[in-house]
Amino acid sequence: MVNSRTNGYIQTLIAALVVIIGLLVYSGLNAYDRLTWLMEVIPVLIALPILARTYRSFPLTSLLYGAIFIHMIVLIFGGMYTYARVPLGFEIAQWLDIDRNPYDKIGHFMQGFAPALIAREILIRGDYVNGWRMLNFIVICIVLAISASYELIEWATALWMGQGADEFLGTQGYVWDTQSDMFFALIGASAAIVCCARLHDRLIQRMSKYDYSR
Repeated sequence: MVNSRTNGYIQTLIAALVVIIGLLVYSGLNAYDRLTWLMEVIPVLIALPILARTYRSFPLTSLLYGAIFIHMIVLIFGGMYTYARVPLGFEIAQWLDIDRNPYDKIGHFMQGFAPALIAREILIRGDYVNGWRMLNFIVICIVLAISASYELIEWATALWMGQGADEFLGTQGYVWDTQSDMFFALIGASAAIVCCARLHDRLIQRMSKYDYSR
C-alpha cells in the first residue's frame, strides 16, 4: 500500500520530470547553436530513461534526486545559451569583477557534486566499501575519473570539429580551462562529502526498506 508520504514523494518526482522535459523542449527550440545544445544535454537524455527504469528496483534518496535535478538544469541552460553566454554567468562575472563568464565552472562544480552523491549512494547501499576514509577516497577518485573522461571527450570533439567546437568547449581563451574544470569538479565532490554526508547517510537508512534483492 502506498501511503500519503510516499505518494507525495512520487508526485514530486513526476513534477520534477515534467519540469526537466519542459526545459529540454524549450531550450532546444531556443538554442543558440543546436549542435552545441545537443552535445551539452546528452547526459540529461541518457540519465532520464535510466532514472525512470531503475526507480522501482533502486529508488534514490531525495537528496540525490535533488542534486541530479539541479545538475540537469545547469546542463540545459548551458546548452541553450552555450556556457560562455549564459546570463547568470555574466551577472556573476560582474559581481566578482572578472573578464570571463564563469558559468562553466558552476557546471563543473555540479559535475563533481552530483556524481559524488551518486557514487556514495551506490557504494554504501551495495556495501562495497568498509570505512568512511576509503569511501571518501574512492568517491573522489570516481569523480576525478569522470571529470578527466569528460575533458578527453572535449579534446576529441575539438579534434573532430576544429573551430566549430569552440561553443562546446567554452574555454573563452583561458589556457588553464581543462585543469580548472577538474579542480572545480574536485571542489564539488569535496563539498558534497563535507556538507551532505550525514544527511545522506540518514536518508540512505530510510531508503533501505525500498531496496529489492537483485
